[in-house]
Parts: sequence; C-alpha cells; structure tokens
Amino acid sequence: MSTSKITMKGSTPILRIFDEEKAKEFYLTFLEFSLDWEHRFEDGLPLYMQVSCGNCIIHLSEHHGDCCPGGAIRIEVENLELLHSNLLSKKYKYARPGIETTSWNTREVCIGDPFGNRIVFFENL
Repeated sequence: MSTSKITMKGSTPILRIFDEEKAKEFYLTFLEFSLDWEHRFEDGLPLYMQVSCGNCIIHLSEHHGDCCPGGAIRIEVENLELLHSNLLSKKYKYARPGIETTSWNTREVCIGDPFGNRIVFFENL
C-alpha cells in the first residue's frame, strides 16, 4: 500500500462516561477542558460530547457501543509542574495525583476519571 498521498492528522479518543454531571465536574471544572458541543438524538437518550484543551480533543460518550469503560489515554503537555500544581490547588476530593519519573524518560501525572478511565499527562525529559 502506498502512503504517499495519505496524511494522518491525529486521533480523537472516545472515553465512556455514565453520569453527565460527574463528567462535567471532572473534565470541565477539575481538568479545565472546554465544552465544545453536546449531542443527543432526543431527550432522555445518551449524551455524546466533545471537550478540548488547546489542541487536545476528547470525545465523551454515554453510548454503550462506542467504547468500553476503563480506557486509557496519554496526553503530552508542556509544563507538567504547573499542571500538577493547578490540579492539587483545586483540592478535588476524588484525585490528588503525584508526579512520577519513569524509566522511559518521561515525567507523568496519572489521573483516573469517575468512570474508570485513566488519563496520563506526560512530559518528555
């Protein structure tokens, strides 16, 4: 297969959520992502929404067929120390992440969301 005309531009992970209020508290208030849009086929049906922070885009879905709970994503950041400090300053009662230096030359802040998904913010050394 020739790839000379194919340009991959990135990916958008989809993470499973179960509670709109908890999702917004975690992603919008705690992590400080912005809500870009929300979609429901009609009232009372599952929510599908997009959140973003800078160039990082994540889709969050209540639809059982979109993805499984317990997913994991890695997000590269600049100034991991500031991110870590900002998160701790919020005193979010469900997460007080630390910073880990890995043997593969990254520093990482790992946070579990309320739905069992794992988000790893990392900075290369």
